[in-house]
Amino acid sequence: MRREFQILAIVALMSLLLTACAQSASESPAGSIAPAGSSAPAGSTAPSGTTVNVTLVEWGVVVDDSSVPAGDVTFAVTNDGPDDVHEFVVMKTDLDPAALPTDATGKVDEAGGDMEVIDEIEDMAVGDAQELTVTLEAGSYVLLCNIYSADEGEAHYTMGMWTAFTVE
Repeated sequence: MRREFQILAIVALMSLLLTACAQSASESPAGSIAPAGSSAPAGSTAPSGTTVNVTLVEWGVVVDDSSVPAGDVTFAVTNDGPDDVHEFVVMKTDLDPAALPTDATGKVDEAGGDMEVIDEIEDMAVGDAQELTVTLEAGSYVLLCNIYSADEGEAHYTMGMWTAFTVE
C-alpha cells in the first residue's frame, strides 16, 4: 500500500508540473522568436525598446516590421548576401524613399538637405549579423545600403536596397 501511495503522489506531482508548464507556454506570444543576443521577442515592445529584424540581400532591405512606436529601436541586421558586402543606414527624411538625392555614382548624398543620418553599420560581410540600437522619434525614415562598388559599377541604393520605415 505504501508503494501505491508513492506512485500516486508522483503522478499527482507530474500532473501539476505539466499543467504549470502548459499555462506558462500559453501566456507566451505564439511564433515570437528572440533574435540572438536579445531577450525580447522580435518585433515586440519590451522595457528596453522594440526589436526589428532586418535582412540585407541583393537587392533589398527586408524588415519584419515597417512601423514601430517611438523610442529605443534595436535593428537586428543580417547580411544574407549572397555575394556582396552591405551596410545598413538609418536615415530620417520626408523625401520619397525611391528618389533620394544621389551623386554621380548613384550613392545617396548623405549630407544632402532634408535628410538626417541617424546611425549606421558599415561593411557587413556576407553571413555577418550585428545589432544597432537607436532612439527614434516619430516620423518617416529610410533604411538603406549606400555602398557603391566601382569594380561592379553598382550603387546598392539605386539597385533597390532600401525600404520605407515609419516611427509612430
